[in-house]
Amino acid sequence: MSAAVTIGVMLFSDPIGGPAETLVADLRDYPEWHRGRRRYGIWMLPVDDPALLQYIDAARAQLADLIHPSPRRQAHVTVYVCGFHGAGDRDDDFPLHRLDHQVALLEAHAGTECALPLAPLDSFASAAFIPVGDPMGRLARWREALAVGSPEIRQAPYIAHITLGLYRRCVPAEVIRRRLGAVVPPPSWLKVSELRYATYEAQDHFGPLGGVRRVALASALVTAAGAP
Repeated sequence: MSAAVTIGVMLFSDPIGGPAETLVADLRDYPEWHRGRRRYGIWMLPVDDPALLQYIDAARAQLADLIHPSPRRQAHVTVYVCGFHGAGDRDDDFPLHRLDHQVALLEAHAGTECALPLAPLDSFASAAFIPVGDPMGRLARWREALAVGSPEIRQAPYIAHITLGLYRRCVPAEVIRRRLGAVVPPPSWLKVSELRYATYEAQDHFGPLGGVRRVALASALVTAAGAP
């Protein structure tokens, strides 16, 4: 799908405009998408806090009958979708000179370490997730800087989140709302100390993210009002 095509985002937290049921993930190869290209690149915020990782494991276990397991894909927040790593001149390719440009832009605009607030679970039609807030506009500024270096490959408005899993069953909205509401809320904050460009194998839906470039945030004594 072309990056110029935009579709709306429907969330199960919206009882009026939300999806009627979950969308089951079709775990096939998608050769019409990757067209033989190997690696796909994103900018992300890694999740490495032990308490948050433990929470993610527990939440996934509680929803295990609904979502596909993905033990090899590291927990993260996608910041920017770049495209096929190092590839050529298709509209969803991401040549390496663009990556160099983005790194330089981020290094100039990265700012200090921060903490982003987390909210109770929500869900797209396709996947359950932990919502991530941006009250200080840090994600927005990083995305603006990255956009100068390369257009984003995106088909829907950006919503920051930590994915818990893609759905393996078609389930009505009222069941999803009840099941998500039964999961205790996550820890209050996601601590952020770096942005990382990583790639994954395009033919492996749940394959690991391989780090390629890293932009560290400067140390800060205070990361966010009330944050630990």
